[in-house]
Amino acid sequence: MSENTQSQELDWDELKPQLIKLALELGPLVLFFILNSRAGIFVATGWFMGAMVISLLLSWLILKRVAVMPLVTGVVVLIFGGLTLWLQDDTFIKLKPTIVNILFGGVLLGGLLFGQSLLKYVFGDVYKLKPEGWRILTWRWTIFFFVLAAINEIVWRNFSTDFWVAFKVWGIMPLTLVFSFALVVPILTKYAPDAEEKA
Repeated sequence: MSENTQSQELDWDELKPQLIKLALELGPLVLFFILNSRAGIFVATGWFMGAMVISLLLSWLILKRVAVMPLVTGVVVLIFGGLTLWLQDDTFIKLKPTIVNILFGGVLLGGLLFGQSLLKYVFGDVYKLKPEGWRILTWRWTIFFFVLAAINEIVWRNFSTDFWVAFKVWGIMPLTLVFSFALVVPILTKYAPDAEEKA
């Protein structure tokens, strides 16, 4: 019984930072969605920019680190959000997910072309995988980022701003979760290092 209790506590300790990261990433998006429906895209963009800065600061204060992906996303949000407000043109904030996903996909692809699985440098302290596992995982994330960029382009160019905002908040996250469970989790299991390699 005590072993079960200890394992549950261990699981919670491992899960807690991930839940905090998820909340810090979802918070600005949910705020963006709510304010867009009540005050319009420009007000929502301004608050979204502020919320991203606060989210990054809280990540630094609570988790003692800021992950690369949220940091890059935050910088792009500030740049394209600033252009949106300055020029009063919502095209820029709509392009932000496309730019971010192409940037991530392009960097990962560049690493692969040079024989490097760059995901290992980002997540190597969290996940332990054999080299082939890192390569497959990096390819899958590369393709997924490019697919997300294409989906964003299709949605913002063919649907209303309200639909795009709703899809950005309530469509992309479920797609990412499905992708993770279907195509990422099996790799983490299949290519986990053997006991001798871990030692």
